[in-house]
Amino acid sequence: MGCKKNVKMVSVFPGSFDPFTVGHLDVLCSALAFSDKVIVAVGYNHLKKGFFTLEQRMEIIRDSISPLITSGADIEVTSYTSLTVDLCRKAGSKLIVRGVRSSSDFENETVIASANRKMCPEVRTVFIPADSSHSFISSTVVRDVLVNGGDSSIFLCPGVDITKYRK
Repeated sequence: MGCKKNVKMVSVFPGSFDPFTVGHLDVLCSALAFSDKVIVAVGYNHLKKGFFTLEQRMEIIRDSISPLITSGADIEVTSYTSLTVDLCRKAGSKLIVRGVRSSSDFENETVIASANRKMCPEVRTVFIPADSSHSFISSTVVRDVLVNGGDSSIFLCPGVDITKYRK
């Protein structure tokens, strides 16, 4: 088995990110440890009605990652409506990064990874377990806190004021 050397490793980190949380940031930082570039790809899921608009979600991500960008990390934020593997092909990426918080996340993500592998054998999926301090954080929890007037800042990246994006 030949391994290519000196090839730029581009990873795609797809999700709805509605909104982007400290858990997502943790997965992104882990991906940066083995990727030269990470594309944070905000996908459109026809089964989900977004709490934040696509543009708002992308701006929240940009606000969340600005310290990483300032420190030199190569991160691109984009949106897509196609299959994730099609985005990988277009971006020249052979790696999908997915965060998992629980065994049920792992089971669901394994099914998706298997389907992606069947459609595009050259693209692999890497699962990054959530840090234990973030394993309970989900975008759903953040949205519930927001809807009920709670303080969601503890679940969001430092310096991100989510209230300016509320519908």
